[in-house]
Amino acid sequence: MATNMARNNPIVMASLEKNIFEHISLMAQEQIELEYRDELQQLQQMQMMMQQNPQMAQQMQMQAMQIQQRIESRKAQLIAEMMEEFMNEEKKITSQFDNDPIAKLRSRELDLRAMENDRKEREGKERMDLDKMKAMMNQQNQDEKLDQNEELAKLRADTSIEKTILSKTIPSADSMMKNTENMVPNVEIMRKG
Repeated sequence: MATNMARNNPIVMASLEKNIFEHISLMAQEQIELEYRDELQQLQQMQMMMQQNPQMAQQMQMQAMQIQQRIESRKAQLIAEMMEEFMNEEKKITSQFDNDPIAKLRSRELDLRAMENDRKEREGKERMDLDKMKAMMNQQNQDEKLDQNEELAKLRADTSIEKTILSKTIPSADSMMKNTENMVPNVEIMRKG
């Protein structure tokens, strides 16, 4: 962790820490296996007995849970102690390059780059959101235009149908008018006559 490659590369540092955490967990598990060897063997025997004798399974299950809780509690305690040790060692290492002005400059440079990358990512997301919004609005406008065009087409069709109906009824109306005009003079002639 004290090497320049690890100090100047957060990805390497994160990988190292992950590996250390895995080792801490493995070390705690090994310590548990040593400390609770008899209890672990007893758990295996209980599991075999529970399979053979289902009547005693509930009672044995309670005992098994108690043993497992003790083991897990001890394992958590071991991990906490080892993590504290690791944190103290890590502080010693990092305090060494906290006093190094070049390391501070590089750290500041990395922070600035991270902030710049974050800003660019936010701007990119905002642009994408804006483009999505524009596309949705365009789609909505197109849908509205299609609806309007359909409505206009229906109105045109209705108008055309009405014109057709009127054109057929108007000639018959004209002929009726002519017939009534012919009748009206005849009526007057009759009155005169």
